[in-house]
Amino acid sequence: MNNNFNPDKQHTLQSAVSISGTGLHTGVNVDMTLKPAHPGFGFQFQRIDLPGQPVIKADCDLVTDTSRGTTLQEGDTKVCTVEHILAALVGMGIDNCLIELNGPEIPIADGSSAPFVEIIEEAGVLEQDAAKVWYSIDTNITHYDELKKVEMTALPATDYKITTLIDFNSPVLGTQHAGLKTMRDFKEEIAPCRTFCFLHELEMLLQHNLIKGGDVNNAIVIVDKPVTPEVMERLAKVFNKKNIEVKNEGYLNNLELRFPNEPARHKTLDVVGDLALIGYPIKAHIIANRPGHSTNVDFARKIKQYIKKNKHVKDVPVYDPNLPPVYSLQQIEKTLPHRYPFLMVDKIIELTDKHIVGIKNVTYNEQFFTGHFPGNPVMPGVLQVEALAQTGGILCINSLPPGEYDTYFLKIDNCKFKQKVVPGDTMILKMELISPIRRGICEMRGTVYVGNKIATEADLMAQVVKR
Repeated sequence: MNNNFNPDKQHTLQSAVSISGTGLHTGVNVDMTLKPAHPGFGFQFQRIDLPGQPVIKADCDLVTDTSRGTTLQEGDTKVCTVEHILAALVGMGIDNCLIELNGPEIPIADGSSAPFVEIIEEAGVLEQDAAKVWYSIDTNITHYDELKKVEMTALPATDYKITTLIDFNSPVLGTQHAGLKTMRDFKEEIAPCRTFCFLHELEMLLQHNLIKGGDVNNAIVIVDKPVTPEVMERLAKVFNKKNIEVKNEGYLNNLELRFPNEPARHKTLDVVGDLALIGYPIKAHIIANRPGHSTNVDFARKIKQYIKKNKHVKDVPVYDPNLPPVYSLQQIEKTLPHRYPFLMVDKIIELTDKHIVGIKNVTYNEQFFTGHFPGNPVMPGVLQVEALAQTGGILCINSLPPGEYDTYFLKIDNCKFKQKVVPGDTMILKMELISPIRRGICEMRGTVYVGNKIATEADLMAQVVKR
């Protein structure tokens, strides 16, 4: 990401680009091609080697296995070890990409995301004419796995950043932590960091006929227990090496670490890749303590559910009473025929050709409170709809040639009252055109917000008539 990169726009690749390699667990040689995709496409994998060339979305709800990597599966379509390519795409600011494969597993390459970052740079990053909608986490979201002693937390933040801590009770690794303060640092600080495992895990994987594509050069192997010469000889044969050694620091085959805390940094890489499966770009500070693929995916599901439940909050207009209005009360009176006490809009704070936002301050002195639930004042729902209609009337009239107009209700659909409006509330009235205005007929979707909660919503149709 260069200084001209706009994080509030969607991005894809400028051209298609390919890479080939062996899958870590399947040992199958795979050709992978990254292709540009249209805005809103997200990340999708396509198995071009299967009948019908099925496509599977990068979605945490489609994860079926996290034993030694993250596997997506829908029906008979499966793609294994997706985390490193997803991390590279997110780390390079890509939002939309089709990932074509002629095999079941992403190439492991050197066990990091660096080779994928290189081909993304080769293809080029293209800014698209579409806004990127960020989802801000506005409350702490915590996930704790008692069995694995893993804790993950998402804290409110103005950017997407990650802090990772690992402690595997290993004298070689010790306690490590790594931080990704901004995604702009991903390429240099996180992408080159390779996957790792312990020697005793390696032996178990070999016994279960896994890591068929494994090599001492695509993983950091940690040796924190004494190893017999027989074991070393057997590993040398498996990896087709004349000699395998253990460094004094406890790493196999004289492997040079790229960073002193490379294992912790790779865990950060995995978090980036696995949380891409949320399906929504987020702004949050992720703190991951002893993370693994299983808990990463569980946490992704938890965040996804939170976003789906609170998705409407991103659409809540921001009301700053210090800013001058777009329409003052006096200007509203020049546009609408309504007058006190039936004028239900105090000012307009946003106005475009497709939407409008008005404000109504509800006070105890409103005349309707005298007879509507005396002693327990509640604003009538029909008057909330009327406030929306008046706001929408200004949107419609503003789009027409100069003149004097009146707006008349034709229809109200899908009207729902979800929360009481009482004295002291500030109603934020948002109206959006559902379709272009034709022959003076306006179709609009209206929402009344109080704070960040929806009080009322309805679809309205009105006709604008010249006086």
